[in-house]
Formats: sequence, structure tokens, C-alpha cells
Amino acid sequence: MSAYKKNALLLLGSCFFALLLAEFLLRLIGYSHVSFYEPSVCCGTALIPNTEGWWRQEGEAYVRINSAGLRDHEHAIAKPPNTLRIALLGDSYAEAFQVPMERAFWSVLERTLAGCQTLHGKNIEVINFSVSGYGTAQALQTLRQKVWPYQPDVVMLAFVTGNDVRNNSRLLEADGTRPYFVYENGKLVYDDAFLEDPAWLYRNSVPVRFMNALMNRSRLLQLIYQIKHSEIFRFSAAHAADRPKQSTVYHEQGLDDTIYRAPATKAWRNAWAVTEGLIERMNRETRKHGSELLLVTLSNGIQVHPDQEVRRNYMAHSGVDDLFYPDRRLASLAERLGLPHLMLAPRLQQWAETNQTCVHGFANATQCGGHWNATGHRLAGEWIADRICRARAD
Repeated sequence: MSAYKKNALLLLGSCFFALLLAEFLLRLIGYSHVSFYEPSVCCGTALIPNTEGWWRQEGEAYVRINSAGLRDHEHAIAKPPNTLRIALLGDSYAEAFQVPMERAFWSVLERTLAGCQTLHGKNIEVINFSVSGYGTAQALQTLRQKVWPYQPDVVMLAFVTGNDVRNNSRLLEADGTRPYFVYENGKLVYDDAFLEDPAWLYRNSVPVRFMNALMNRSRLLQLIYQIKHSEIFRFSAAHAADRPKQSTVYHEQGLDDTIYRAPATKAWRNAWAVTEGLIERMNRETRKHGSELLLVTLSNGIQVHPDQEVRRNYMAHSGVDDLFYPDRRLASLAERLGLPHLMLAPRLQQWAETNQTCVHGFANATQCGGHWNATGHRLAGEWIADRICRARAD
């Protein structure tokens, strides 16, 4: 063998060893930047079954997705005897990547309900079907295509007023990769145009799925991808002033200030009409299956900020009279439908102000904003459990 070939093989071997060493070291220090989501013909996007890795974008938790594609532990499809089974539908609040699974409100709910005297020693099982970004349309699709085989006794819709209404409008959401419902001749009709959207088709293509699967198995590829898509590469120094600013209590990224006022435009009136129509349909279909729908409105950071002056300044700045307008509107809908419901935001605001403690926010993200922290999850889980326990006593 020539010296040139020997040197080439030595170089290749050295590179291969260096890559293996880098992969080993990244795993040793616990680095991961996994993609948890994949395209879905049901709902536009879904969690990838059997995926796991660290989540550190906001809060910190080691996230595991079970074999059914749920951020939950494994559950048998057949409901065990003497079991009260609750199916949870929601978005990133209920998906709860920001906290360890045992501290998420649905885990707290399950543990707390186990001590409910009126349930007569029943086993309690809460199954989390929530996925980040889901609106009510995707919740209804999930109910129809994934939930019913589990035969839940209660279906809980965890509603985030800050963006769930907007999520149900193609015009307001401006996202062609998700399903919607639209009114045609006075009836809600399913709109699956996302299945032909170029962006969704690209994500669902074999090459892209293969590359994503490969990257999820390599910490080194994850690091390279993260560096490539970091702000260092996406923004030049000349455009530093144009970088997205960190969320403040005056406006949280991903949430709508408009939601605290009665809809003033056709787009917002339509979004509300579709949202309320979807909840009504979900209630009707849930009863048809012999189950019960529980509507729980969660909270947005500004609604429950512990500083009353911050809330007042926000309201004056945004022209808002009532931070609980969307919660009260949904509560009125629930009462008209005879639908069990619970508003968490007013109670969380009172608790946060009394204790001068944020129920939203993390040290590595927005203070008092973003998703619930462990305190918010604990309170929500305990209060929802109390609501269900008292209802079962009636």
C-alpha cells in the first residue's frame, strides 16, 4: 500500500474516531436538542413516539414520549376495572415540557384525586393527549381519532385564552400546515387543506423524515443543527437591532392582547364563533359517547401577575378593561350548554398577589410570563381535582 493511501486511511480513521468521541462526550454531559414533533394527517403535527431528550428552552425537564405518541407514561387502551379515566386535551401548557412529568398539573391531579373520598376507592388515571400549538380544532380531531378507544369517563379541555381562539382561524393564525373548521351555510365543516400545503408536504417527505430521524439519534448532529440555526448565523451584526426582543409583561410572544376585548373585527368575530361552535360540538360528541366534557380555562402571565400595578399598567397600555373577558365569555358559553367548567385565572391571580409569587415563568426565560412553573402546575392540579371531587359528590 502506498504512503498516500496509508495517510488517507489514517486521516479517515482519525476523523471517525474524533466523531465517535464527540458523540460520546455529548452524551456523557447530557447534551440533547431533540426534535419531538412530526407531521400528522390527523392534526398537522404530533409528538414522535418513543422520543426522549432534554428540554431546556424554558424551564428544564427530561422529556419522554410514550409508544402512543403522548407526553405521558404508558397506558393500556382497555380501561381497567374500577377506574375513573380522564382524557386531557390541550396545547403546550398541558404538554408541559417545562417541568418534569411528575410535577405537571395532570400528574398532580391524578395523585390528588386518588385521595377523594367520594370516588369510593376508584383507581384514577389521567391520560395526556396534549400537543404544543394545538387549537380547539386539533383537540376535536384528537378526540375523534385518538381518544375514544381509551373510553374516558371525563374529557378535559384545557383552554389557553391567550392563543387558542386565534389558533382556530386560518386568517389570524396564518399557518397552512394545520387543520381548521370553517362555517359553510351555517354549519361547521372540517377543512383539511393543510394536507396539500407545500410546507407540510415538505416536512412529511421521505428525505426530511429520514434526516430528522437520523438527527434525533445523534447528539453531534443535534449540536451542529443548533449552532447552524442559532442567532449567530441568522443575524449579522448590522441587523442586531432587528433581533426579536424578549417577551415582557406588556406582550408575551405567541399570545394575543386582543383577546381581552370583545372582538372588533370580522376575523376575530369569526374566530370566536368557530371556537364556541367547536366546544359545543365537542360537548355534544362527548355526551354521545357516554362521557362528560369539563372545560378548564387556564391563565396567561399578565392575568395572574403578582404585582397589581403591573397589571394596571398593562391594561392602560393595551386599552383593556377586563383581563378575564375571554374566561367569562367561555364560562357563559359553558353555562348555556350545561357544561361543567372551571376558571383558574381569577383564583391564580388572587393566590399570586397574596403570596407575591409568580405562577408563570422560569429563571432561564421570562419572569412571571410564559408557561406555568411548578407552583402554577401544583395549584392548578389541586384545584381541578377539588372541582372534580366535589362534582362527583353531588
